[in-house]
Amino acid sequence: MKKQNNIVLIGMPGVGKSTLGVVLAKVLGFQFLDSDLLIQEQEGRKLSRIIEEEGYKGFQNIEDRVNASIDVIHTVIATGGSVVYCKEAMEHLKKIGTVVYLHVSLEELQKRLGNLKGRGVLLKDGQSLEDLYDERTPLYESYADIKVSEEGKDLEESLQALLEILENRNNK
Repeated sequence: MKKQNNIVLIGMPGVGKSTLGVVLAKVLGFQFLDSDLLIQEQEGRKLSRIIEEEGYKGFQNIEDRVNASIDVIHTVIATGGSVVYCKEAMEHLKKIGTVVYLHVSLEELQKRLGNLKGRGVLLKDGQSLEDLYDERTPLYESYADIKVSEEGKDLEESLQALLEILENRNNK
Protein backbone atom coordinates (compact mmCIF):
# COMPACT_ATOMS: atom_id res chain seq x y z
CA MET A 1 0.00 0.00 0.00
CA LYS A 2 1.31 3.45 -0.92
CA LYS A 3 1.70 5.81 2.02
CA GLN A 4 -1.43 7.88 1.15
CA ASN A 5 0.92 10.68 0.00
CA ASN A 6 0.82 12.53 3.32
CA ILE A 7 3.85 14.39 4.66
CA VAL A 8 4.24 14.42 8.44
CA LEU A 9 6.47 17.12 9.94
CA ILE A 10 8.11 16.40 13.30
CA GLY A 11 10.66 18.34 15.33
CA MET A 12 11.16 20.58 18.32
CA PRO A 13 8.79 23.46 19.03
CA GLY A 14 9.90 26.52 17.05
CA VAL A 15 11.53 24.71 14.11
CA GLY A 16 8.76 25.87 11.79
CA LYS A 17 6.58 22.79 11.34
CA SER A 18 3.37 24.82 11.01
CA THR A 19 4.89 27.70 9.05
CA LEU A 20 6.73 25.48 6.57
CA GLY A 21 3.80 23.04 6.50
CA VAL A 22 1.30 25.64 5.27
CA VAL A 23 3.61 26.79 2.46
CA LEU A 24 4.57 23.22 1.53
CA ALA A 25 0.88 22.26 1.31
CA LYS A 26 0.20 25.19 -1.04
CA VAL A 27 3.14 24.31 -3.28
CA LEU A 28 2.13 20.62 -3.46
CA GLY A 29 -1.61 21.35 -3.77
CA PHE A 30 -2.21 19.43 -0.52
CA GLN A 31 -4.41 20.12 2.49
CA PHE A 32 -2.75 21.29 5.70
CA LEU A 33 -3.46 19.92 9.17
CA ASP A 34 -1.94 21.18 12.42
CA SER A 35 -2.39 18.37 14.94
CA ASP A 36 -2.06 20.77 17.90
CA LEU A 37 -5.06 22.72 16.57
CA LEU A 38 -6.92 19.43 16.06
CA ILE A 39 -6.26 18.53 19.72
CA GLN A 40 -7.54 21.97 20.83
CA GLU A 41 -10.63 21.60 18.64
CA GLN A 42 -11.45 18.10 19.89
CA GLU A 43 -10.80 19.04 23.53
CA GLY A 44 -12.40 22.49 23.39
CA ARG A 45 -9.47 24.13 25.20
CA LYS A 46 -5.97 25.46 24.54
CA LEU A 47 -2.93 23.16 24.80
CA SER A 48 -1.55 25.06 27.79
CA ARG A 49 -4.87 24.59 29.59
CA ILE A 50 -5.00 20.86 28.76
CA ILE A 51 -1.46 20.44 30.17
CA GLU A 52 -2.41 22.49 33.25
CA GLU A 53 -5.62 20.50 33.88
CA GLU A 54 -4.63 16.99 32.76
CA GLY A 55 -0.93 17.04 33.62
CA TYR A 56 1.95 15.71 31.56
CA LYS A 57 0.66 12.12 31.18
CA GLY A 58 -2.94 13.16 30.59
CA PHE A 59 -1.91 15.46 27.77
CA GLN A 60 0.22 12.73 26.22
CA ASN A 61 -2.74 10.32 26.24
CA ILE A 62 -4.88 12.91 24.44
CA GLU A 63 -2.09 13.70 21.97
CA ASP A 64 -1.56 9.99 21.27
CA ARG A 65 -5.28 9.37 20.72
CA VAL A 66 -5.86 12.39 18.46
CA ASN A 67 -2.77 11.83 16.30
CA ALA A 68 -3.45 8.09 15.98
CA SER A 69 -6.94 8.89 14.65
CA ILE A 70 -5.84 11.22 11.83
CA ASP A 71 -7.30 9.87 8.59
CA VAL A 72 -6.38 12.06 5.62
CA ILE A 73 -4.87 11.88 2.14
CA HIS A 74 -2.72 14.41 0.24
CA THR A 75 -2.14 16.38 3.45
CA VAL A 76 0.84 18.01 5.12
CA ILE A 77 0.51 17.27 8.84
CA ALA A 78 2.36 19.49 11.32
CA THR A 79 2.59 17.66 14.64
CA GLY A 80 3.24 18.91 18.15
CA GLY A 81 6.86 18.57 19.25
CA SER A 82 5.97 15.97 21.86
CA VAL A 83 4.22 13.56 19.47
CA VAL A 84 7.38 11.39 19.39
CA TYR A 85 6.54 10.22 22.92
CA CYS A 86 3.30 8.74 21.54
CA LYS A 87 4.14 5.28 20.19
CA GLU A 88 0.69 4.51 18.77
CA ALA A 89 0.44 7.91 17.10
CA MET A 90 3.92 7.70 15.55
CA GLU A 91 3.35 4.19 14.21
CA HIS A 92 0.10 5.42 12.66
CA LEU A 93 1.68 8.56 11.18
CA LYS A 94 4.53 6.49 9.66
CA LYS A 95 1.92 4.25 8.02
CA ILE A 96 -0.03 7.12 6.47
CA GLY A 97 2.85 9.35 5.38
CA THR A 98 6.48 10.24 4.95
CA VAL A 99 7.86 11.51 8.25
CA VAL A 100 10.12 14.55 7.88
CA TYR A 101 12.26 15.65 10.82
CA LEU A 102 12.94 19.40 10.75
CA HIS A 103 16.18 19.83 12.66
CA VAL A 104 17.95 22.84 14.19
CA SER A 105 20.76 23.08 16.71
CA LEU A 106 20.02 23.78 20.35
CA GLU A 107 21.62 27.24 19.97
CA GLU A 108 19.33 28.13 17.05
CA LEU A 109 16.33 26.82 18.96
CA GLN A 110 17.11 28.94 22.01
CA LYS A 111 17.16 32.01 19.75
CA ARG A 112 13.79 31.13 18.18
CA LEU A 113 11.83 30.21 21.31
CA GLY A 114 10.46 32.59 23.88
CA ASN A 115 8.20 31.46 26.69
CA LEU A 116 7.96 27.66 26.48
CA LYS A 117 4.97 27.32 28.80
CA GLY A 118 2.98 29.91 26.82
CA ARG A 119 3.63 27.88 23.68
CA GLY A 120 2.12 24.78 25.25
CA VAL A 121 5.47 23.00 25.33
CA LEU A 122 5.35 19.76 27.30
CA LEU A 123 8.05 20.05 29.97
CA LYS A 124 8.48 17.83 33.01
CA ASP A 125 9.07 19.67 36.30
CA GLY A 126 12.56 21.12 36.36
CA GLN A 127 13.25 20.17 32.74
CA SER A 128 15.24 22.68 30.68
CA LEU A 129 15.10 23.22 26.93
CA GLU A 130 18.51 21.52 26.69
CA ASP A 131 17.22 18.46 28.59
CA LEU A 132 14.20 18.33 26.30
CA TYR A 133 16.35 18.67 23.18
CA ASP A 134 18.68 15.87 24.30
CA GLU A 135 15.75 13.62 25.18
CA ARG A 136 13.77 14.17 21.97
CA THR A 137 16.49 14.31 19.30
CA PRO A 138 17.10 10.52 19.22
CA LEU A 139 13.33 9.94 19.05
CA TYR A 140 12.91 12.34 16.11
CA GLU A 141 15.82 10.66 14.33
CA SER A 142 14.45 7.16 14.93
CA TYR A 143 11.03 7.97 13.42
CA ALA A 144 12.22 10.15 10.52
CA ASP A 145 12.14 8.97 6.92
CA ILE A 146 13.83 12.24 5.95
CA LYS A 147 15.88 14.72 8.01
CA VAL A 148 16.07 18.34 6.87
CA SER A 149 18.38 20.83 8.55
CA GLU A 150 16.74 24.21 9.12
CA GLU A 151 20.01 25.65 10.41
CA GLY A 152 20.56 29.19 9.15
CA LYS A 153 17.84 28.82 6.51
CA ASP A 154 14.90 31.09 5.95
CA LEU A 155 11.49 29.71 5.05
CA GLU A 156 12.14 29.73 1.29
CA GLU A 157 15.50 27.92 1.65
CA SER A 158 13.97 25.29 3.95
CA LEU A 159 11.08 24.79 1.53
CA GLN A 160 13.43 24.35 -1.45
CA ALA A 161 15.64 21.89 0.46
CA LEU A 162 12.63 19.78 1.44
CA LEU A 163 11.06 19.88 -2.03
CA GLU A 164 14.36 18.75 -3.54
CA ILE A 165 14.63 15.78 -1.15
CA LEU A 166 10.99 14.80 -1.77
CA GLU A 167 11.47 15.07 -5.52
CA ASN A 168 14.58 12.87 -5.40
CA ARG A 169 12.75 10.27 -3.28
CA ASN A 170 9.84 10.16 -5.71
CA ASN A 171 12.15 9.65 -8.67
CA LYS A 172 13.81 6.58 -7.16
